[in-house]
Amino acid sequence: MTDHHSLRADLSVLEIVHTDAMPWTPSPSPGVERKRLWLEGPVEAGRVTSVVRYAPGSRFPSHPHPQGEEILVLRGVFSDERGDHPAGTYLLNPEGYEHAPSSAEGCELFVKLRQYPGLERPQLRIDTNAAPWEPYVVDGVWRLPLYADERHPETMHLLRIEPHARIPAVELPAGEELLVLEGELVDEHGRYRAGTWVRYPPGTRTQPRTETGCLAYVKKGHLLALAGLGM
Repeated sequence: MTDHHSLRADLSVLEIVHTDAMPWTPSPSPGVERKRLWLEGPVEAGRVTSVVRYAPGSRFPSHPHPQGEEILVLRGVFSDERGDHPAGTYLLNPEGYEHAPSSAEGCELFVKLRQYPGLERPQLRIDTNAAPWEPYVVDGVWRLPLYADERHPETMHLLRIEPHARIPAVELPAGEELLVLEGELVDEHGRYRAGTWVRYPPGTRTQPRTETGCLAYVKKGHLLALAGLGM
């Protein structure tokens, strides 16, 4: 009998998680630990969003990725058959991809499993340290596009907000998910320091601001699709 579990599975609820206050928990592979932010389905084979840490010299056995995999390298160097991926590397691995990941020096990752379904999806590797930024919405806000495809609902990008930038109120009819990477973001729902994961449910209205400046990963368009799949 498969062990199923739900963690923050109600996508209609605002979720704010300060990952720096969470304990690390072991994975099935020695030296690899995780902090699970969202999980729906089998404990070791469900749809999940996590922060994952590899100790120096640790590795994971070769494994496939049903419904794809999304990775943002936060710290250190992550490695697999495609090479070494230093901090700032963004990876999308489609269905059918199999690898044996490792880290010689240790690393920390933001990982989303089973959230990139479709055999026609491209495999991507973006060095966000070198990729160009574009002006976005208002003065003082910049965007680095990561993924968009008119055949699929989700878009992903990095967002950089300069200190004291004036941002108008934002309507999120389809919701939004973000991870603060640097600085601090504030809105009427809370204060989000580096490492904070936020999931705004569809229909949220918010007016973000920052005094320090902020860098964040942002994903839009996926929550209604997940809800439609019974998530």
